[in-house]
Amino acid sequence: MRTKMIFITLILVAATLLSGCAGSVVAPTAAQPHTMSVNGSAQVMLSPDIAYISMGVHTEAPEASEAVASNNSLSKAVMDALATQGIDAKDIRTTNFNIYPMDQYNPNTGEKIGTVFSVDNTVYVTMRDLTKIGAILDAAIAAGANSVYGISFDVENKEPALAEARAKAVENARTQAEQLAQAAGVTLGEISSISYYNYAPSPVYYDSKGVGGAEYPSAASVPISGGQLTITVDVNVSYEIK
Repeated sequence: MRTKMIFITLILVAATLLSGCAGSVVAPTAAQPHTMSVNGSAQVMLSPDIAYISMGVHTEAPEASEAVASNNSLSKAVMDALATQGIDAKDIRTTNFNIYPMDQYNPNTGEKIGTVFSVDNTVYVTMRDLTKIGAILDAAIAAGANSVYGISFDVENKEPALAEARAKAVENARTQAEQLAQAAGVTLGEISSISYYNYAPSPVYYDSKGVGGAEYPSAASVPISGGQLTITVDVNVSYEIK
């Protein structure tokens, strides 16, 4: 009786082992298609249609209230001058208003001789008519703007140019892939993956020394050009090959 029980147990163990082996069998998978990857690139040149400039008024006085009052008066005159030149109120944004004391010292002895209060009021101006930049700067400086910083040029709507550059980059990748396929003696198939990268230009900066300020009382006589902006698109395209 004991012998039969041992025999039955051995059969059950063997069956269990065979069952485990059968469950670990992996069916073969289909072969992955062969692919070719190429990089395509394209550039589109744009002419700026908008410009930005920071300008403001700096005043100093022995009393803070006096410095603020003087600054407010000059700043209003600058705003009025910008409006007269056709700058819309929505295109003028205050970016800085600062009041701080400045200690004054005797240059010979180094002793403190007093304190003045300095006030800065800076606005960020969007200029949509690039032909009037010189006239706008002249008007602002004449009205009291004595802190004029560099101009930056930009394109307000870059999307059409980006779309054009993407299409040209994909076309460039296709041309390269066809040439490589012909040279390698293979047939180009469908696209299996595609990725792209945009390099939109940042605004072109124009040095403030060329647009007016204390050292340059007349800005209209200074030639200002926005130049050209370049949008670059790179794509990586993978094709199936046969």
